[in-house]
Amino acid sequence: MVPLKAFFSDDGVLADNGMPGNVRRLFHRLKMARMHTRRKGKSGSKRPTRTSKPDFVSYDQGELEELITKLAKEENTPSKIGIILRDQYGIPSVKDMTGKKIGFFLKKGKLASDMPEDLQNLIKKAMSLRKHLDGNVKDVHNKRSLHLVESKIQRLGKYYRKTGKLGEKWRYDPTSAKLMT
Repeated sequence: MVPLKAFFSDDGVLADNGMPGNVRRLFHRLKMARMHTRRKGKSGSKRPTRTSKPDFVSYDQGELEELITKLAKEENTPSKIGIILRDQYGIPSVKDMTGKKIGFFLKKGKLASDMPEDLQNLIKKAMSLRKHLDGNVKDVHNKRSLHLVESKIQRLGKYYRKTGKLGEKWRYDPTSAKLMT
């Protein structure tokens, strides 16, 4: 029996040369599964590929920056700002227009949150699940989903501590989670 390492190059890429046909077909059929489910496949929608400013947008970079700071002062999150700009102002992508993301303008105007938005949303979800489980103690399905959400929080927290977006001593504590958000 040939070890699997024999079919990969030094940088971990699948090398087709010298591989039996049945093994090659098996490797091409494999897809990465999602983290907490058994489903496989790619995510749903994709943005159209565009590298330049769209012709139909009449805003320049200065006006766009003012819009972003105005919406941020109304306590909108970066994703909510992007949705408002897309739906109400007809701006498909801030990055395509300016070359910078919404978070850059928020940091520049000192309006960015201390905690990343995805981590904040997961903590809110865990808090609402805990509140639900206080009244519904025997709900085993949501106990499991609380466990999965909290493991995602731990994993994201570890990543953000490593990259420096959170302090080294930051820890997720369910009892003090209300104060974090």
